[in-house]
Amino acid sequence: MPRLPLISLLLALLVAALPAQAQQNAFDLVGPDLKLSVTRGGVTLPIGAVPSLQPGDKVTAEAALPPDQSAHYLLVVAFLRGATNPPPKDWFFVAETWRKKKNRMELEVPKGAEQAVLLLAPETGGGFDAVRDTVRGRPGVFVRAAQDLFQASLDRARLDAFVTAVGRIGESAPERLSTAAPVLANALRIKLNAECLSRPRSLQAACLTQNRDSLVLQAQRGTTLAETLTGAPVDLAYSLAATPQGGGGFYSPYIGLARDVAKLFGAFRSPQYQYLPALGLGRGDALKLLLNAAPSFQNPRSVLVVALPPLGAATPPIWQAGGPTPVCLAQPGLALPLEDAPLLYATDFARSLSIHVTSNDGKTRDFPVAPDVEKGGVRLDEAVPADLGTVSNAVLQGRWGFDGFSGPRLPVQLDAMGAWRAVPDSNVVVGREHPLVLRGGAAFCVSQIALSDAKGVRTPVPFKVSGQDELTMTLPLKDAKPGALTLNIARFGTAPPDMIPLVARLEASRLDRFVLHEGDRDGVLDGARLDQVTGLDWHGLHFTPADLSRGKDGDQLALKADAAIPAGDGEAVVRLRDGRTMKLSVRATAPRPAATLLSRAASGKAASGALALTLPEGVLPADAAIDFSFKMTRGTLRDDGIVEIAGTDGPNARLGFRDGALQRIGDAVVVAHFAPRALLGAGITGPLRYRLVQGEAAGDWQPLVTVARLPQLTGLACPAEGSSCTLSGTDLFLVAAIGDKPDLAGATAVPLGFVGGSLALPRPVGKTLYLRLHDAPDSVAQVTLPG
Repeated sequence: MPRLPLISLLLALLVAALPAQAQQNAFDLVGPDLKLSVTRGGVTLPIGAVPSLQPGDKVTAEAALPPDQSAHYLLVVAFLRGATNPPPKDWFFVAETWRKKKNRMELEVPKGAEQAVLLLAPETGGGFDAVRDTVRGRPGVFVRAAQDLFQASLDRARLDAFVTAVGRIGESAPERLSTAAPVLANALRIKLNAECLSRPRSLQAACLTQNRDSLVLQAQRGTTLAETLTGAPVDLAYSLAATPQGGGGFYSPYIGLARDVAKLFGAFRSPQYQYLPALGLGRGDALKLLLNAAPSFQNPRSVLVVALPPLGAATPPIWQAGGPTPVCLAQPGLALPLEDAPLLYATDFARSLSIHVTSNDGKTRDFPVAPDVEKGGVRLDEAVPADLGTVSNAVLQGRWGFDGFSGPRLPVQLDAMGAWRAVPDSNVVVGREHPLVLRGGAAFCVSQIALSDAKGVRTPVPFKVSGQDELTMTLPLKDAKPGALTLNIARFGTAPPDMIPLVARLEASRLDRFVLHEGDRDGVLDGARLDQVTGLDWHGLHFTPADLSRGKDGDQLALKADAAIPAGDGEAVVRLRDGRTMKLSVRATAPRPAATLLSRAASGKAASGALALTLPEGVLPADAAIDFSFKMTRGTLRDDGIVEIAGTDGPNARLGFRDGALQRIGDAVVVAHFAPRALLGAGITGPLRYRLVQGEAAGDWQPLVTVARLPQLTGLACPAEGSSCTLSGTDLFLVAAIGDKPDLAGATAVPLGFVGGSLALPRPVGKTLYLRLHDAPDSVAQVTLPG
């Protein structure tokens, strides 16, 4: 038969067969169990706790078959030394599982070995020689199988850990799944279907674990296994399997790896044997096998191929602390978060874990910890004593298989008695709410704060952690009397509370100055105890109190006038709550500059996807430059005048004529240009405001624009049938909700922190999608769909 028709026939047969096989290629067949242990340096570990082997290791292996096992298996352990160097015959070891005195093997890993595989072959007479000749004849296939099947087994272990945890929580506390599932997925590197969390609680667990073979996140593995063997049958099979017609997309990464192994083994099967890949899950001293195809006990009989741990020095775990925020060692139920540690939870490789704590006085102590996948870190198993002292350093340590490791450093806190102090001193003022700052202790170890007066009456005080060693709070002293007060600082754990004595005093009234500008209708009075001011009279105008603010230099009281402030100076009369009056010299300064916004626009095109966003009026992209113009309505803005730009929080930035950011058009119109991220920092989002400043006269803050980070939308795919579509893109976490109605009625909410690349949506009605962005929650953006 000519070659081209033969290839066409193979293509047709493979295309017809592969999709059906794809649905059945999951590793859901339970194979036999094997019992293995490894001894190194006098220490024996079960196979589940061994991440790697080394030459000289003593390995004990036997098959844990049922007493009524009818098929006789040869248990073969083969050591390899690379793809191009067949191993010697004495690197193969065999046990006859059906013979009581020969069903167990004890061997030593030979020097020079680089990989190891374990094979279970049905005894046929001469089976050991046939298996050995096959491995020695194609060592490269088994080398690659040893590498990728071991990795696939680790991937499956992560998946099983996720499914087990979700099932456990779903049965015992389904209300916790919505918060626990993202933590589990992040800890085990599992894809999370965020839509499942919006379903009823009783359905969430089943939804999260469906299609489980597609949940394992893919890792970079280099070339495919099919590339290790040449020849038309295998090349054709692999090429077709990568196409939709050949079943592409049905396989998770670890399924695809083992599928490739199966095709490679199939290319050289003999009339006596065929080779089937198996995943080996270490559970204590048992290696539990999972198969993706039923083994055959008729010619060609099935030989199960399982990877043993790779040879070489074990790579110590490279984990990272879960974040820079410290964790209090005395906090009940403490868990120290970790990143990039999925095998910590999915395997038994880690053992004898502890945190090595060093106090500031040089004392050290170790505390045992245990992995806790539901909290995404390690859990402290015992309470930390209160007398440990001040601690700011802890290191995770333990053993990874046979080898010890140390790291990472974990941000922790613990303090000793008397660490807190009031800043700048312990004097507080009664008759008003008094701001107070505490410094010196472990901020994350404080559980409660209360204020006690001389009679012992306790009042809870809300507080805020403003630094690792700083707390800020406002003391409720409006109705308090002068005298001694005590601040009680309760800490987590068994440590007694800290007691900080305070002295409450009356503050004398003080008037520093009254700042007002010609043409305004309000002014600002500076001084102390300004809460006692009830009014101010000046130049025939009567001013009434408005907002009172307190800073480190005293009080500021806004006073509103009953008419516009004229030019001039003179003496003002300030009226106090107790009936007294005080006098203050006042002079109205030059008018404050004011302007009306004319127009605003973005310059420099922001990046966008295939589906462009149309932003509403007043919302501009955060990564674009902004141009705006305004017209002076009061006062002037000379060449030394500036425009201040600020967000909701954070520092102000200035635009000036001298740096080219401001340009004058005529006498009254000014055009400004700036890039928000360059001017205010890369993280600037939300509303921006501006004000004009000429000399010491600053105008009122006025709204300018809202800057928003934008997602990049690459497409909306809607199948011909069905009611749902898939929106794809990047940075979808920037979207709060998306729908097909301008008022976003019935819109799909995007979960907070969603990092996926696609989102399922109901099929839209019409050609427009409407989005609410987190950075501009009061506005609605539009996307016009093609076609």
